[in-house]
Amino acid sequence: MPTPTKGPRLGGGPAHERLMLANLAASLFEHKRITTTVTKAKRLRPYAERLVTFAKKGDLASRRRVLGVISSKSIVHELFTEIAPAVANREGGYTRITKIGNRKGDNAPMAVIELVLEPMSAKQSVVAEAEQAKAPAAAAPVAAAPVEESPESAESVDSAESAESAESAASAEEVAAEETTVDAEAGAADEVVVVEGAVEDEKK
Repeated sequence: MPTPTKGPRLGGGPAHERLMLANLAASLFEHKRITTTVTKAKRLRPYAERLVTFAKKGDLASRRRVLGVISSKSIVHELFTEIAPAVANREGGYTRITKIGNRKGDNAPMAVIELVLEPMSAKQSVVAEAEQAKAPAAAAPVAAAPVEESPESAESVDSAESAESAESAASAEEVAAEETTVDAEAGAADEVVVVEGAVEDEKK
């Protein structure tokens, strides 16, 4: 239900206001666009969109609800057979208000209220489909799917393992080289000691 507006009513009383809104809605559905004051257009918008929502349901109860407001059967038939299918993909916003300036006589702000019957743009349809796809995905529990390794990831793992093996082999070679140099230095020192001992024996 639309939020009731504050301030004075459009007509002299509640019944007068209901009749004015019903006549404005009937004219809107018949001509697809009407020119009225900004105040009446803003009050008509939720009223007319609620009737369009009833028409989108399309059942007999909804048709009787609309006939209780709009007495013309031809206008109600047009609403259910032409307007409702045209806005079937829309979730709201069936009317558009365009301000056109002030009236010449009493300087009242005027506006054109019209039905939005053109098809939705590609971007709007994509957004609507994405929102519809998100709703069941969010409701369903997310199952933990097994992670499958792709060929690219397997190749990257193999290359990393080969690099690690190469690095370990290089480090092992460096350690072996260092050990050989240490052994060579120790052997050279032993030979020097032996030579010095032999020279001392000869002197004696």
